[in-house]
Amino acid sequence: MSETSTPWITNDAVVFGILAVTLGVIFITSASNNPYLKRFYRIVPSVLLCYFIPALFNTFNIIDGEKSGLYFVASRYLLPASLVLLTISINFRELKKLGSKAIIMFLAGTVGIILGAPIALYTVGSVFPDVLHPGGEEVWRGLTTIAGSWIGGGANQTAMYEVFGASSDLFAQMIAVDVLVANLWMGFLLYWSQRPQVIDKWLKADSTPIYELESRLEKQQAGQWLPVTANRLMVLIAIGFGITGLAHFLADGIAPFFQDNYPQLEKYSLTSSFFWLVVLATTFGLALSFTRARQVEAYGASRTGSIFLYILVATIGMHMDLGALLNNPKFFLIGIVWILVHITTMLIVARIIKAPFFFIAVGSQANIGGAASAPIVAASFSPYLAPVGVLLAVLGYAVGTYGAYICGVILYNIFGYL
Repeated sequence: MSETSTPWITNDAVVFGILAVTLGVIFITSASNNPYLKRFYRIVPSVLLCYFIPALFNTFNIIDGEKSGLYFVASRYLLPASLVLLTISINFRELKKLGSKAIIMFLAGTVGIILGAPIALYTVGSVFPDVLHPGGEEVWRGLTTIAGSWIGGGANQTAMYEVFGASSDLFAQMIAVDVLVANLWMGFLLYWSQRPQVIDKWLKADSTPIYELESRLEKQQAGQWLPVTANRLMVLIAIGFGITGLAHFLADGIAPFFQDNYPQLEKYSLTSSFFWLVVLATTFGLALSFTRARQVEAYGASRTGSIFLYILVATIGMHMDLGALLNNPKFFLIGIVWILVHITTMLIVARIIKAPFFFIAVGSQANIGGAASAPIVAASFSPYLAPVGVLLAVLGYAVGTYGAYICGVILYNIFGYL
């Protein structure tokens, strides 16, 4: 390697410090009351900066994401711990109180994403055949990462990146498609959240249950978080990383078993220890949500899980080459067709069951945007409805790994042999 291509910083401890400061600056400024910063973050979402600022460091050779070991640590330790802490807080009793229409609309959005990927790729690929294998890449592998993000979130996206083996350049382009298309749709939802009566009239929906839910949640808002203490943080660390260790231990035995006895299942990733790691972490987190362990949400379980997730997001950004983002603008056309399938599916189901637009908006954003933005869309209807977005988004974390994997298997069986 020539001297000019050597990155400026090669010490991972220094790199991690830079990432931590970068994330800190992003979160401090995004919460600022400065009118210029508020206007900036209305246009540029903070999660996008968490991806792309580390990508700038990599693109301008300040760091070398490919040689850094930070992503491996984040994906093998922080990712499963994040999945555990995000899913352990699911309260199925509260979800039940939302009514069947809320869950149906959320699941309709999930189905729209799963089916939308192969429909979009087939549609665009029929017009532009070169989009299926740009530069020898199998673009369907990249679409699985968008499915992970749109059904669950960043943790599920990373899981699909590892399980289905998209290249880092393809992944970078998929993130651009993910962020651009998702934020265009979120802007639409925020606009119509201020005038939902128009769509509710077309859907012939009754919004009375929404107002009743708003009143009930208003009474539940006060005093749900406990003060942060060392003891409570250690409980979260023990649960998150204890389950992560158990998931590693079991995955190290299950994956070789399938490799030795059922090698033909490799195409479904059942011989991958990483696949079992994320599935087991998600499953254990869900199992704990039925026990008293769910109470650790008051300690800040989902907040801690989100911190792990944002560190993971930054380490993913380190692998991006921003010069490759716009190499194939046809990818964005796939994203547009995909989101249209998602929207159409939800509108059809909503019309059938007469679900109000609120459930469409929050159910869709709980899939597409996750816990970072679903509460924002819910709160745009009413500040007291923000927890509805959180509940459905956490459900997205629970089904994200499974739904995205199903989407990946469908894509593989349709496009994997082309």
